[in-house]
Amino acid sequence: MSASRLTARRAGAVTALAAATVLLAAGAASAHVTVHPESYAKGATDGVLTFRVPNEEDTASTTKVQVFLPTDHPVLGVLVHPQDGWTAKVTTTKLKTPVKTDDGTITEAASEITFTGGKIGAGQYEDFNVAFGQLPDDTGQLVFKTLQSYSDGKVARWIEEPTGGDEPENPAPVLKLTAGDASAASAPAKTATATAARAADASDSTARGLGIAGLVVGVLGLAAAAFAIVRSRAARS
Repeated sequence: MSASRLTARRAGAVTALAAATVLLAAGAASAHVTVHPESYAKGATDGVLTFRVPNEEDTASTTKVQVFLPTDHPVLGVLVHPQDGWTAKVTTTKLKTPVKTDDGTITEAASEITFTGGKIGAGQYEDFNVAFGQLPDDTGQLVFKTLQSYSDGKVARWIEEPTGGDEPENPAPVLKLTAGDASAASAPAKTATATAARAADASDSTARGLGIAGLVVGVLGLAAAAFAIVRSRAARS
């Protein structure tokens, strides 16, 4: 094999590897289930949480989503927004420790929300909006373990809690609870939806940026290969 062909092949391999790495990073960054907004004030009232469920499979559709709500730090007054094509079932559980509120003592709270009947195709996502009456004020975060079932029988288990600074392989959606004015931090449905939309735009911008970076890497690789071939031919002549 000539030196020019070997140089060109190596340059092409480097280009393909770099582009593939960029694309895989973009896919990994947006594949898991997330909750928006990312944080609320402790004890916030009358807000909305949006669970974003992307489809990570190329040959199967998402047909069922199960979101598990913590009962040791319960979310009170859960209501599910109607979703076209989907049926939502809210399961309640008796609390080990009742919660005292201004309206009385709460002994039961939602522990699971199951969405069925709809379909999320390849390359698509679905937003599921859940309103709440009050968030707990005695913890720093809420972990919403989630199961995502596909039409081919596969189940993605988004149940791993974050530890330290590294994100787990199958992270559960996590809502941070911060110190602050709970009433000021509460977001009406329109505000929460707008926040989710901004998060989606930011995610899309990041994905587009990574895609452009991959194209630039590809062009530079091809240019390097072409330069190597011309240089080799010039050396032989």
